Parts: sequence; C-alpha cells; structure tokens
Amino acid sequence: MNNTLNFCTVFYSNYLPYGLLLHDSLKKTCPKFHLFIFALDKKCYHDLKSLNLSSTTIISPEEFENDKLLEVREKRTKAEYCWTVTPFTIEYIFRNYKLDLCTYLDADLFFFSSPDPLIEYIKNKSVLIIEHRYTSKYDRSDICGKYNVQFITFRNSMVGRQVLNWWSNKCLDWCYFRSEKGKYGDQKYLDDWPRRFKEIGVIDDLGFGVGPWNMQQYYFFRKNNKIYGIERSTGKEFLITFFHFHTIKFSDSVLDKKQFYSYELTFDAYKLIYKPYLKKFMSIIKKIKEINYPLNFKINFAQSIQINILDYFYFKLKDFKRDLIGHFRLI
Repeated sequence: MNNTLNFCTVFYSNYLPYGLLLHDSLKKTCPKFHLFIFALDKKCYHDLKSLNLSSTTIISPEEFENDKLLEVREKRTKAEYCWTVTPFTIEYIFRNYKLDLCTYLDADLFFFSSPDPLIEYIKNKSVLIIEHRYTSKYDRSDICGKYNVQFITFRNSMVGRQVLNWWSNKCLDWCYFRSEKGKYGDQKYLDDWPRRFKEIGVIDDLGFGVGPWNMQQYYFFRKNNKIYGIERSTGKEFLITFFHFHTIKFSDSVLDKKQFYSYELTFDAYKLIYKPYLKKFMSIIKKIKEINYPLNFKINFAQSIQINILDYFYFKLKDFKRDLIGHFRLI
C-alpha cells in the first residue's frame, strides 16, 4: 500500500448505499487509495464481502471490538456506538497494518476531486481536522463543536497515537447524541485539540468540508469537468474536494423526513451537487438489490426525493435570481 492514500469508515447495514457511493467516488477521483470498512453488524459485513469491492478491506465487529467496546455497545444507540468506535478504527489500522497515515471518513461523504492535497497539509503535522465553517444562521458550534469529525487524518507517530488514545478514552467514557457539560457525541472533544496537543493542523482549504450547514456561503459552478465554489464574501475560488451529504437520510422505502434539517439549498447546489448524487444513489440501489438488500424503493423514488428536497430546503425564486446574477458577475 505504498504511495497509497489510506482511508477508513464505519457503518451499519442501513448505511450501505452511502458507503458504496463513498467508495465509488474514491475510485473515480483518487488514483491510489485503500478503504478500510468497519462493518458494525454481520449483514453489513457479509453484504460488503459479497460485492468484492476493489481497493478495500472489510473488517467485521469480531475482529476489532474489545471488551470495553462490547461493554458500552449495549448502553448506546447505533449512532452513538458508531461515534464511539471512530478513534478505535484508526487505532486498529495502525496496530494491525503499520500504516504511516490514515484518514477517517464519514460514510456519507462524496468526493468530487482527488484528496491528494492532504499529503501537503499533513507535512509537519500529526493530525488534520476541519472546521464546520457554519453559515451564521446555522451556527451550532457551541453545541456540536467547532470542528467536524467527518474527515480526520492521523499520522502513526507519538503525537498522533497520543491524540487517538486520549480521544478513545473520552469516547468510551461519554459519547451520546446530546449536549451535556460541554460534550456532544465524539465531536465536541475536538474543540481544544489545537491548544491541548502539538502538531495539530486545521485544513483551511474550503474545498474540504463543504456541507449543508455552510454551502449558502458559496456559488457553485462547473469548469473543466470539475465542480468549483466561489466564496460569496471574498470572491475566492476553490475546487470542491468532497461534499458531506449529511441531510440525505433514507429509511426502507421512504425518505426519513424526521432527520431533515431546514438548510437553505440554492439552485446551483441542487443542480451541480445534490441532483447528481441522487442519480448515483438510485444506480447504487439497483446494484444493492442484486444481493437482496432489504430496501424496497418505489419506482418513482427519485422523483419523490426531489420533491421532498424542494419542500425541506425551502427553494425561493429570489435566491435563484440572486445566484444567477452572482454567477454572471463573478465568473
């Protein structure tokens, strides 16, 4: 795996479509990569193995869970346990595969261009983290934290392992889907890392970490078959490396409306980012059906997604007009 970018992710069987899209996006954007997938249930493990995915290693719960994890597993929800094991996935990889670098990825990320720049960003650093960069009206940094766990790179160094060990112990002790005494899941623990530890790097590349909570700050456009953004406040242009599809949730045959947040979705974000992702999602569903995956999507499912997105993200005609004017002015 020399000269290979190594990544890991973790999810249950209900997140299989997202994990497959993540893998597919890495295949298309990253010349040399390896993805370690930690399957949190037996069905997920066996389904992933049956798909014979290239450039992957599938790891079962029995392979990486220790007594401490098994003890807390019964006391936490699926989401909370998934967050709890995040630092343990990197620890397992460093211990068993002796890699120099590994990056944890949330399963609902999708890469639009190569993550190769992280090699430059990690120089002289042992850990790389990314800010939420909230749009002001959606700012939840006081509750959810300044940084997002979505994409964290660790170096297999003394400092990197020190941070991992500290984070693992904190997640074992407390990792719940609520805000309590300055804690929130596995994420709020990151807030003071740049002060607490040495060699912590914060990626300032706007293309790393675009998501529904900050996309309102940017115009999006296509150039040379790539998706770019322009920061509205500065006119700064940047290449989109990945987008975090945090708001797209599915439950069996319907869109899970309860998990939607009311983030404003502009026309360019929908056309260039969301719509292509949803089309790819439908193609993945067809592939999953071949292994009898229990998701009985209706024929008109794609159309219902678009309608629901329109409903939940509150499209406004004036926003389209503003964006079009902005594009002609800046591009």
